[in-house]
Amino acid sequence: MQSPAAPATPLPQLALARRLALRLKMKHLLLLVAIAEQRSLTRVAEQLSTSQPAVTQALAELEALFGAPLFTRSSRGMAPTDLGALVLARARTLLADLDHWALDMAAVAQERAAHLQVGVIPFLPGRMLAQAIDRTRLQGRRITVTLHESTSDQLLERLRAHELDCVVGRTSAILNMDGLQHTVLYAQAPQLVAHRKLAARLARRPLDWAGLAELDWVLGPRNTPMREQITDFFLRAGVEPPPPYVESLSAKVIGELVAANERAVSIVPADIAQELVRIAGVAIVPHQFSWQLPPITLFQRKAGARYAEQQLLVQALQQVCADLPGQADRTTPNP
Repeated sequence: MQSPAAPATPLPQLALARRLALRLKMKHLLLLVAIAEQRSLTRVAEQLSTSQPAVTQALAELEALFGAPLFTRSSRGMAPTDLGALVLARARTLLADLDHWALDMAAVAQERAAHLQVGVIPFLPGRMLAQAIDRTRLQGRRITVTLHESTSDQLLERLRAHELDCVVGRTSAILNMDGLQHTVLYAQAPQLVAHRKLAARLARRPLDWAGLAELDWVLGPRNTPMREQITDFFLRAGVEPPPPYVESLSAKVIGELVAANERAVSIVPADIAQELVRIAGVAIVPHQFSWQLPPITLFQRKAGARYAEQQLLVQALQQVCADLPGQADRTTPNP
């Protein structure tokens, strides 16, 4: 008769995961973030309303739990080790998830389904976002949404850090796509907008890119996909790209600046140009470009659970964008 097999030795990562589940507490996460921000155990103790020995002991417990130092100490203060930086990133992610959890509970208390944190770039038509959010109401799932406006690269960093649930941005080869999946929503055509008097003059003759470069340009910031595309087009036309006299992330500000300056021009998405005609008083130069702007894209994390409400908003965005004029089916997810 064979003796019973000895129990398998747990893999090191499984043993560590078990220790973390049993011994790691939320106060440890707050401590890690506080040390990274304050760089001093004395200031951390003041911030957390406790004693320095208690903070020192808690950090020692954490370093024993992970089996290595999490911070180095120098005359300039405390700084995370390589392991500490990794642990700190995970701690911030878990705390961000906890914040979202609290917002969800508040939404439920107000008889809403959930609260979503959505990142959006500035050059999106407000009507499109409003229609998508409104469609979720038709499904009987009344969600609340906080919109966070910034550039695509900054929003994607916040998405990876679990500060955002999804991002509606602009795809580009320069973006870091690690851990993310993207779904193209719709294409935006570029449109030249100008002061009304200037637009009337430009409309009477073919566009001269060398002449355009001498005008007062109002553009988005450097290193954004749309700005890179405009720069590339000037270069392919053999013309030095014009330095903007104003850089702005706000489509409305760009419209107001163009409308107020008889030498001012900008290139914005065609749907945004139509909005700026109405709200800022710019004019559209009736010239069709032979190139497209990088497409508007939905970004989500590959890993982790997703709310049913998040998926409902995603479907609403896809439906609204598919109904836009001239849009083919662009909703196939890309790895």
